[in-house]
Amino acid sequence: MHHKIKRINPIYIFSLIICICVLSAVIAVCLDRAAVQAEKHTETAFTLVIDPGHGGIDGGAISTDGTKESDINLAVALKLRALADFMGQKTVMTREDDSWRTDAASYSEHEDLVHRTEIINAAPNPILFSIHQNCYPTAQPSGAQVLYSEYEGSDILGRLTHNNLISCLDPENRRVAEPAPKKLYITANARCPAILVECGFMSNNFDVLKLKEGSYQLSLALVLLCSFLQYSGSTAHA
Repeated sequence: MHHKIKRINPIYIFSLIICICVLSAVIAVCLDRAAVQAEKHTETAFTLVIDPGHGGIDGGAISTDGTKESDINLAVALKLRALADFMGQKTVMTREDDSWRTDAASYSEHEDLVHRTEIINAAPNPILFSIHQNCYPTAQPSGAQVLYSEYEGSDILGRLTHNNLISCLDPENRRVAEPAPKKLYITANARCPAILVECGFMSNNFDVLKLKEGSYQLSLALVLLCSFLQYSGSTAHA
């Protein structure tokens, strides 16, 4: 009797390798950061604020297979929080599930953005990572890109995070980190270093295939945490 051998998804293997590599980098950064924090008073510690874009009635961009941007945003955000908690890093999330407090008739995107921004600005020494997915009328564009606010230090954080995403997960990506458009409410009104991370394109089926994989979501979360630790560690040294 012959048994059919199940093939392992190459995306899973690739993501697992990336996870191991990035985790090694995270551990090294964490050790350095721990030494820095030991010299600092707890009041100077940073809070990692995680904003999973959209949610509830607002699903954001929708892929051709019906996947909602809001679901991927939340999945990456929850993995990022779990990793940060494991490392002992204080976190705050603007949403933790896919529920909403109002019905369809009374939902207001502006009020939701105002509420999220209030959560961000109320956190002690916040650094914001707003997690989103991109979308385009055609399927060709792909890859991650980071947008950064005008607040002091955001450009450094944005370029650092973007470069880490490219070098660790998508070396062929030729996009560059850019200033966030002024019309983006949260990055325009957050009173802290703030970036918006476009992890991929909901309009590109290959990107969506990766983004739906839990292992790839974990890889994204690891890179984002590593970037936060690098930035907060260098800021603490300054």
